[in-house]
Amino acid sequence: MKRNLETILESWQKDSRRRPLLLRGARQVGKTFTVMQFGKSHFDNVAEINFEQNPRFKECFASFDPRSVIENLSAIARTDIIPGRTLLFFDEIQECPAAITAMRYFFEQLPELHVIGAGSLLELALHSEHFKMPVGRIQFLFMQPMSFFEYLEAAGESRSRILLEDC
Repeated sequence: MKRNLETILESWQKDSRRRPLLLRGARQVGKTFTVMQFGKSHFDNVAEINFEQNPRFKECFASFDPRSVIENLSAIARTDIIPGRTLLFFDEIQECPAAITAMRYFFEQLPELHVIGAGSLLELALHSEHFKMPVGRIQFLFMQPMSFFEYLEAAGESRSRILLEDC
């Protein structure tokens, strides 16, 4: 199932001034599915760090040094995280506000690493009075529920989509 957001993700991947990406959107709109599908088709591997499923990942953010964070995440996730070849995906990132803050340091100190964060309840974390947003260091995208045109594509009705878009 291809989502329109994938085109934006492809441009983001190729952008030399790319910033870590924070994907926002309501529950069950396909954030995790879309990022994982994109990662599997555009990178050698995807390091999915799900803070809800494995709270141990939170311990990796005692320091904001990107190389230290990656080393610790790699050990717990049992996967290599290689800048330029790996998509580092923080899922349910609202469970670890320090990971959102750390995205600033990934941008400043390790810009060749592709980093995406997403979470269903992210809006709550972003509006918390104790949270400090890394302004200007991360990029936001908002994912909507599937559009009718995306539905047509997923249902194998590409011709109908093209006809309707031309109207």
